[in-house]
Parts: sequence; structure tokens; C-alpha cells
Amino acid sequence: MRHLIFGVMVFLAVAIGPVFAPVFANEQFESEAGPIRVETIAEGLSHPWGMAMLPDGSLLVTERRGRLWHLSGKTSSEVTGLPQVAAFGQGGLLDIVADENFAASRRIWFTYAEPGPGGASTALATAILSADAKRLENMNRIWTMSKKTSTGHHFGSRIVLAPQDKLFVTVGERGNARRAQDFSDSAGAVIRLNRDGSIPTDNPFADGKKGLPELWSKGHRNPQGATWDAVRGKLWTVEHGARGGDEINAPEPGRNYGWPVITYGTDYDGSKIGIGGKAQGYEQPLHYWDPSIAPSGLAVYSGDLFPEWKGDLLVGALKYQMLVRLDLDDDGRILGEERLLEGEYGRIRDVRAFGDGALWMLTDEANGKVLRVTPAIE
Repeated sequence: MRHLIFGVMVFLAVAIGPVFAPVFANEQFESEAGPIRVETIAEGLSHPWGMAMLPDGSLLVTERRGRLWHLSGKTSSEVTGLPQVAAFGQGGLLDIVADENFAASRRIWFTYAEPGPGGASTALATAILSADAKRLENMNRIWTMSKKTSTGHHFGSRIVLAPQDKLFVTVGERGNARRAQDFSDSAGAVIRLNRDGSIPTDNPFADGKKGLPELWSKGHRNPQGATWDAVRGKLWTVEHGARGGDEINAPEPGRNYGWPVITYGTDYDGSKIGIGGKAQGYEQPLHYWDPSIAPSGLAVYSGDLFPEWKGDLLVGALKYQMLVRLDLDDDGRILGEERLLEGEYGRIRDVRAFGDGALWMLTDEANGKVLRVTPAIE
């Protein structure tokens, strides 16, 4: 059930760029945790992909076409200083995260499709956001896939800041399934780096003898959601299957998650992929969807606004245009799921649980929106 409520949060347009029209409509929906309110904070973004909240409550939001926006109070401004971005197919300017110590460092990391000989590849860069939040300074690309290809498919790519100054980057297999099983290739993988781009000495293939030193796990198809679970001390990922077979995993070092040898999906023409759902030497997903929901964006909820959601996973879905809550027990076992907002706002691309306790989402549309989910107070 939905109700119309009127709110006051607005972002106004800047003279050039997307128009953030005033938005007055907040809507209320039912959930197992009670009624929830969805506020449209900003709109007019062109296929937004990732967002980061800064300590002052403002947002950095990427657009796949290669633009970065700073949304603060009732104004928005474009951030300059980005590298050249290959904006085609599923590639472009993708994820973004801010340093936990941003107030002192003003450091961010972002992923993008990097152009070059042969096409494009997923790349990771870091930079300093200027004091006025209008430009990136000291920008440095610190990691890229070694092989560039012309396909516009399966770039990944989420960034997760992890303890001990580490970070993870998820990378798709770029539309070539065989690359996910090649340990000398960074495609179809979770990458683990020090935050300066160097290789951690405790990575599973740090010596480079049985795989690339940056590899954490392999056998992934196109993981577009990832998050760090501080309570359970683990990384969670969600990835697209083909026709069915979307997966939730908690990737462990050196493990092979099977694509395309094992999968619970079929090819788009209905034919079988690989040898089935299980095989020796390949990890099983912790949860999978068949039919596919096209998952993108993943968060572990740790705030206080929704105590019933604490420790649960929140997944955005492009197909069916919804938010999925996976109910987890204390050990991380998935007990069930709840589907929310189906068809209400469009394709949910990113899901974040920022420190304010609200759940934040981006819609991947030509008129993309920033949405904020809180309990409804009646």
C-alpha cells in the first residue's frame, strides 16, 4: 500500500548539466518492518551508477556517461578533473567511495571504463576532492585490467573499503566467460589491493605463481554489488547470472566460484551452460535467484532506524525494479527474502546504508533519482 506525503527536501538546478527539479512528493509503503517512507531527494541524473556520502551529509554521485556531481543542501555542481572515460555499453564512470577519514584526507576512490588499445577495461583511480568540492586533484590511476577489449559488457565494478587499509574491487568477465577461469587474467574476479594500489603480501597468489598477485577470488560473471560486513568480518558480493543464476557470495581467498563451469542459470537461448549447478573444486553460492532479478548494488544494514533489518542484506534489482531484503541470522545464513517497491521507481542500480541510518538508492534511468528510505512516522 502506498500513500502520498508531502516533504520539503529539494535539490535545485545548476545552470549547466542535469536539472534537479524541486521534488515535493514522498511516498509511503508497507514492509515487514512496518510502513516505510521513500523520499525523492534529487532527480534529473543521467543513468547514475554510484554514490558516496561525505561527512557533511552531501553526496558525490557518478553518471555512467562520465560526469561526477556534488549534491549539497539545495545546490548541485559538477566535479571536474576526471580521467578520460570510455562511456559505451555498460561501461563508463562507475562506482565511488570516500575515505572513512575523509574530513582530514578528502580522498576518494572511483572505478571507470578506461579506454586504450583494444577497447576498454575496468580501472581504479584515487584522487583528492578540492576544498570547494568542484574538482579532483592529484588524480592517480592505481590499478587496471591488463587486457582491454571492445565489448561493452560486464565491467563489474564495486569498490569496498576494508580493514587494515585494504580495498576490494569487483570485475566482470567482460562478456567472455572463459576469462573467468583464467587465473592469469583479472577478468571475472574480486581484486584485493592496498589502498595505494600495491599488492597485499597476504593475498592468496601474492607470489604470482598460480595466479595474478591482485586476485582474491575467481569464477565470477559480473558482480555489480559488494559490501563489507563489519560485524561478521566478511565481504559480500552479488553478481548477475545469465538467464537465472544470480548469486550472493561471501568470497574467500583463492576460491573459485564456478562461472561458467557451474551455474544455476541457462543461456539466453535456453541452452545449458557448463556442467550443471555443482562440481568438485567450485564454491556454491549462498543464495541464488532463478529467474534472474538482475542484482546491482548491495548493502549490509547496520543503522538504528530499522532495528528489524539489522545485519540483513539489501539488494537492488534492475529487473522487476525493486529492493530485496535478505533476512540473515547472526552467523550470516540467509533465512528468507522480502521484496519491496517492485515497479515503483525504476531500475535500482545502487544501494547504500550510510551513517545516518537511512537506506539510500539510485535509479538507473535517463531521469535517474536519488532516493532515501526511512521508517514512516504516522
